[in-house]
Amino acid sequence: MVCVIIIKILQPGLMLKLKSIKEVKKLRGKTVLFRVAYDVPLVEADGGWKVADDRRIRETLPTLKYLLKNNCSVVVLSWLGRPGGKVVQKLKMDPVAQALARLIKQPVKKLDDCVGPKVLAEIKKLKRGHILMLENVRFYHQEEENSRLFAAMLVQGIDLICFDAFAQTHRVHASTTGITQLLPTYAGFLLQKEITVLGRILKKPQRPLLVILGGAKMSDKIAVLENLVKIADQVLIGGGSANIFLQARGIKVGQSLVESTFVDKAKRKNIDILAFAKKLLQQYPDKIILPVDMLAANKIDTNALVEVVDLENQQHIDARWLFLDIGPKTVGNYLLAIKHAKTIFWNGPMGYFEIRKFAFGTKKIAEGVARAQAVSIIGGGDTEIVAGQYSLEDKFTHISTGGGASLDFLGGKELPALKNIIK
Repeated sequence: MVCVIIIKILQPGLMLKLKSIKEVKKLRGKTVLFRVAYDVPLVEADGGWKVADDRRIRETLPTLKYLLKNNCSVVVLSWLGRPGGKVVQKLKMDPVAQALARLIKQPVKKLDDCVGPKVLAEIKKLKRGHILMLENVRFYHQEEENSRLFAAMLVQGIDLICFDAFAQTHRVHASTTGITQLLPTYAGFLLQKEITVLGRILKKPQRPLLVILGGAKMSDKIAVLENLVKIADQVLIGGGSANIFLQARGIKVGQSLVESTFVDKAKRKNIDILAFAKKLLQQYPDKIILPVDMLAANKIDTNALVEVVDLENQQHIDARWLFLDIGPKTVGNYLLAIKHAKTIFWNGPMGYFEIRKFAFGTKKIAEGVARAQAVSIIGGGDTEIVAGQYSLEDKFTHISTGGGASLDFLGGKELPALKNIIK
């Protein structure tokens, strides 16, 4: 049976047809490179390191179990952190291999390299139904340089690739776009689920469609905001992203984080974010909803002095202070919008949630989305961390494993790693 995932995106008539791992008719007994995104958080424990949150690993288990059921020899490949092309002890894949072994309930042999004669020898002798994990591919600078030779070394001894690393589909690296050019590549179940669920936002979402955008940076949300504002019924803005919109309304933001310009490398031009915000507010005055009050502080610290600045009543922030959370009135307004929504996409916290004093807005919005009678889709990155921090992971319809990838997809950008997985 041929399984094809079809999502219509952005331009009329453009369809994505992903080749599913279920399409491989003679999968049994193959040596499969299982490309995953096990870029998981680690914590120090007992003189070493362990996985702090294994959700990204758990999400790939259905695909891994399918490969093992078909008696495949599975070679797991991922990167972890940003080692900068050199070996960093605390970013070795050993604790990840241990976590995977515990979850899959079978041994996972971890190698100390990802390429070379010793690795090839281990792959060749890997028994069917067994799992091998390669070392952090970012220990080589050739990975981020997308070296074709390095990509060829990564697929030595491999029959085919099962790609399940949605979170890294927007990266042009040797282990994403590079390897998929060299061997037949098929989508794993997680990748298929991500594309399907996110695609529903773009194609016939249940309405009202509510988009909530927060986070510190506005630059990485320009494309998704520009695209989703056209189809959303409302867009709620919070976090550091709200600052530039408040400025566009003539509101002073003190020392708050503000990105005034952004270099779009793909288009080779500078984008004036303030001008962009002004334009959107003019075009969609009833769709884009901004905070009516903000929590200001004199510094980013647990001992900071704080006060609520009522923007509706034209109160002003102290020029030396900065906004670090949305205020209580705004929380109430946003919760009301969430209550009436039928589809919700949320990416980015409402404030500096890492410090409890500035986490009220983020916590309340997370709880509101979790209890909403709506299809609730949570972007990855910090929003994924928020869901875990408040033990709400099972309260949403879907939590994406990819922050940047989900934003790029919803913003209409190409996900380069999918190029050779599209039928």
